[in-house]
Amino acid sequence: MQPLSGPGAPNSLDHPPNLGNVPHADDRPLSPAQRTQLEKLIVKIMALSPAKSAEIWATLRHELGADNSNELLARHFQPAEQLLQNRLTLAQQSHASRQLLQQLTDLLPQGNNRLAVSDFIRQQFGHTVLSQLNPSQLQQVLNLLQTGGLTIPHPQQTTTSDRPLLPAEHQHLQQQVTKLSAATGEVPLKIWQTLFDLVGVKTNDPLPARHFQLLSQFLQVKVALSPQSAPTLHHLLAVLKQPADRQEQQQLSDYCHTRFNSGPHTPLTHTQINDVILQLFTRRLEKTGHNHPAHSEPMQPQPLLHALIAVLPPSLQSPLSKPLVLVTLLAVLALLLIWLF
Repeated sequence: MQPLSGPGAPNSLDHPPNLGNVPHADDRPLSPAQRTQLEKLIVKIMALSPAKSAEIWATLRHELGADNSNELLARHFQPAEQLLQNRLTLAQQSHASRQLLQQLTDLLPQGNNRLAVSDFIRQQFGHTVLSQLNPSQLQQVLNLLQTGGLTIPHPQQTTTSDRPLLPAEHQHLQQQVTKLSAATGEVPLKIWQTLFDLVGVKTNDPLPARHFQLLSQFLQVKVALSPQSAPTLHHLLAVLKQPADRQEQQQLSDYCHTRFNSGPHTPLTHTQINDVILQLFTRRLEKTGHNHPAHSEPMQPQPLLHALIAVLPPSLQSPLSKPLVLVTLLAVLALLLIWLF
């Protein structure tokens, strides 16, 4: 049968076919390729952050204004991809910052690095909070610290005080003494006696608070070196909380060379390294002007005859300075003169 034609035939333009059941391309669900692309981005985000897949999808639907009960549509793909890419970039930056921050945190306890880093970021970035630095700034600080580009300041000296140690300060020293005793087997009482002798305080007297930092650093160094089977001067200099200045380094080097015939990298016994540590902190105490030996005797006026003793070798000066020895010697000389003449 032929289709109707002529004036009475229906006009197809007046009655278009019903297309209401054919979905628009943008209203179709995500294609497998599109969904795979979004899932790849989500996997990368999860690898760099604690976020879970369900949480990322829920956040994505919320940001797109999509119904949580329905799947994303094709028209959501491009904005969804951009949102996930932005989130991935932030996760990568955060991961890089955490890694750099961890490396810096590992270096901060060494020497006086913490104060050096704090001073640097205050001068360069206007604050002292390490966690507020971006990856580029963290990398800059880490590079300077690793290459020695930061100025390592000496710890700030607090106002000296004659007050005795506070309970918290005494407890801090007690904990370090306990650590040192456990590491070396040395009796705690003997360690305490060493501290009293170092600052020139009688055992029954309270330790002045002005010596707290020095005593704390003294114990910290001994604890840090105790695991070393063959410590060296280089090891000692590396663990100092207050780095040694050039003069101190030269003095210690000369002392080791003269006393032990050793260099910076020569293995020393624990007795020898303890001797070097004591020398260092004794000199530091002298610099503060508060070294008062506990058993020092006041200088007595010396008779004119002692001027003759001063020209003798040091090994003879001490015995001859005692009155009884001196009188005996003079009597022997007088008898010799009488016998000769």
